[in-house]
Amino acid sequence: MRVMGVDPGLTRCGLALVETGSGRSVTALDVDVCHTSPQASLQDRLSKIAAEVEHWLDSHRPDVVAVEQVFAQHNVRTVMGVAQVSGVVALLSAKRSIPMRTHTPSEVKAAVTGNGRADKDQVTAMVTRILGLKAKPAPADAADALALAICHCWRAPLQGLEAGRDSARPNRLAEAVALAGARKTGGWL
Repeated sequence: MRVMGVDPGLTRCGLALVETGSGRSVTALDVDVCHTSPQASLQDRLSKIAAEVEHWLDSHRPDVVAVEQVFAQHNVRTVMGVAQVSGVVALLSAKRSIPMRTHTPSEVKAAVTGNGRADKDQVTAMVTRILGLKAKPAPADAADALALAICHCWRAPLQGLEAGRDSARPNRLAEAVALAGARKTGGWL
């Protein structure tokens, strides 16, 4: 299974691709961080991230996309940026019929380090060790995207969330995208 991990952020959006092997083995295939300038307009920033995510989805063809779940913070602007980027990723995944799953930060930390309250240094160290990397992924957004993908690889089979396994649940976003396309072409009126 190929899993694309996304650590959503408006200034730095971490992107990673891993592939599962036998047992708990996971191999890193690619990792990068998409940077946008805080001085750029919101639509320009989201457009740049969307273009990068589209490139990753089309060139790497993941089976599933794992995204960090938005959680409440004191900084509302940060939460809004994370939510907006998550929405872009959800839409682009749905357009390609690629399932998207979310994982909480504590779930990711627990999966990778064994401690749901681990700090960024502990997560980065374990990601480096699990994947057998020669150097620590930097910045932290890259390590977080890898950790999200690893978490999904290890947790999904236990929760029945592998790509395509939960097809009994309707994919409402994919249905909405299909309806919007039908509406645009006059296909359902």
